[in-house]
Amino acid sequence: MKTRLFGAVAALALLAACSSTDQDAAQTGAGGTIRPGSQEDLVANVGDRVFFDFDRATIRPDQLPVLQRQAEWMGRNAGVRVQIEGHADERGTREYNLALGQRRANAARDVLVAAGVNGARISTISYGKDRPAALGSNEEAWAQNRRAVTVVQ
Repeated sequence: MKTRLFGAVAALALLAACSSTDQDAAQTGAGGTIRPGSQEDLVANVGDRVFFDFDRATIRPDQLPVLQRQAEWMGRNAGVRVQIEGHADERGTREYNLALGQRRANAARDVLVAAGVNGARISTISYGKDRPAALGSNEEAWAQNRRAVTVVQ
């Protein structure tokens, strides 16, 4: 576990060194100005979800930049608390998918904490397969449902 965490921290440090975007300014959307620190701000400027491989709860390397941006965003929005929702696709039992969703939410939380976010600002919950983002019984739908979503509280 410590090796994985160390690897995640090293990857985040590398990504942080390469980051050059400044998203402190509020973005204007179709409905007007997006309030900094809001869910809309997170979705529009950072990204609110990471995706997982089948039956896995490890953060994929291609998903680490999303969590790095979330950590930076939380640093800019120090008063914001979030909840990370863990989700699974429809395959497997309800109990298994609830446990898998919790492991996914915890994995995303662990990366944010390793990047310097105070763990007290992050709660986790698992919805298992109960709240699919995409309907369907095919790989395209399943891939969208294997996720952890960060929600501003």
